[in-house]
Amino acid sequence: MSEDAAHEVQVAIITCLKADAAVTALIGTRIYDRVPDGVTLPYVSFGPTQEVPEEVDGLDLSELFVQLSIWSEDPGFAEGRRIAKAIVKALARDALTLADNAIAYFLPDGRRDLRDPDGLTTHIALTFRAGIENH
Repeated sequence: MSEDAAHEVQVAIITCLKADAAVTALIGTRIYDRVPDGVTLPYVSFGPTQEVPEEVDGLDLSELFVQLSIWSEDPGFAEGRRIAKAIVKALARDALTLADNAIAYFLPDGRRDLRDPDGLTTHIALTFRAGIENH
């Protein structure tokens, strides 16, 4: 039985980001699916993921949308934007490999720079889209 593609992509993202020197210089290894209590900022967490199934010529395909959220207490957006830039660079060009499913592409889909309701925390929401052949 093969691994769920969304889970496999998430694990590949974490592995890639924790191995990237530019990313770890900015956030260490603070990349979370579920953020623990008392975590130090800045950090990255997984936001919503959406999978849209497609069937083309009998192939089981899907497009996967993944959000990574960057959280910072920097008074402006500069720190979060530096982290976002490092993440996009780390995840560029064939950076992700999957063992059970096949990834056709993994591309940045957008960025939103947000101020958290507490008025102190910045939130950069990066979205990526991936083309997956499910096995």
